Amino acid sequence: MSAVTQTNMTSARLRSRVSAHTRRQWTWGLLFLLPWIIGFFAFQLLPIVFTVFLSFTDYAATSEFKLGNFNFVGFENYQRLLTDQIALPSMGVTLKFALIGIPLGLVIPLLMALLVNSRRLIASNIFRTLFYLPTVIPVVAGAIIFNGVLNSQSGWLNLSLKALGVAEPPRWFSDPAWAGFALNLLAIWAVGNAMIILLAGLQGVPTELYEAATVDGAGPITQFFYITVPMISPVIFYNVTIGVIGAFQYFVPALLIGGTNGNPQGSLMFFPMHFYREAFVYSHMGYASVLAVIIFVVTMAATGVLFYFGQRMVYYASGEVS
Repeated sequence: MSAVTQTNMTSARLRSRVSAHTRRQWTWGLLFLLPWIIGFFAFQLLPIVFTVFLSFTDYAATSEFKLGNFNFVGFENYQRLLTDQIALPSMGVTLKFALIGIPLGLVIPLLMALLVNSRRLIASNIFRTLFYLPTVIPVVAGAIIFNGVLNSQSGWLNLSLKALGVAEPPRWFSDPAWAGFALNLLAIWAVGNAMIILLAGLQGVPTELYEAATVDGAGPITQFFYITVPMISPVIFYNVTIGVIGAFQYFVPALLIGGTNGNPQGSLMFFPMHFYREAFVYSHMGYASVLAVIIFVVTMAATGVLFYFGQRMVYYASGEVS
């Protein structure tokens, strides 16, 4: 048998072994993914498809759930959207909340992560725990706490401002001009998850880069913008994406504090609040499905734009920009 034939046989056996190993890896991988796949189809994809179906019907939540009650009305619900006087203002409330909350929800946890990552900070583990602690408090409890803290008359924040000489502190949830920003404060209060993720990114930056920059005479600010930010840009991009999705889904605190009318004066009438009210207060499930489809499309579009433009500025360890 020639050497070439032996080499070919050896290569064939090796490919067979690699192929079998790859198949086993795929099999085990699919088995571990199977619970998620089942959950995705049962609790995400099917409800989305059913919501789109409901948007073309006049189904009411008070009706019996049977096929005869799903009357097809075509695009009538979508036409109603054009004359809805609440949809556009409520989307404006949501966008305003997002434009304020997303930058603050990135900058503040980043500053917190830089603080607890500093070697000069004494008892940094205690600060990490304190910064993360609000995250484990239920959303309902957090909303109730902040509703008391930001009470215009007896809240400790306004009492502190008056003690410092502020004659007329903000009325927060009683003032339409301040109510949305007060909810931003509530959202910023629970940025522990974002801080932990950013902290992990900071600790993954090679110290050799800082040492080389120090030798070259670069100061802390220069190192932050030219080393830290590029190296943790994937983490920053992830937090911004999660922030965009979360902002368009913001609902529970606004409902607890502003009620279904979005008080004061509709300043807390977020878009999810609008379709919640249409579905479960007025029982207009068909039209509420239209609103759900709209917010889904807007969220997907915003995320798509973010991926298109934001990914160009994300640096990965390979040295390439995605």
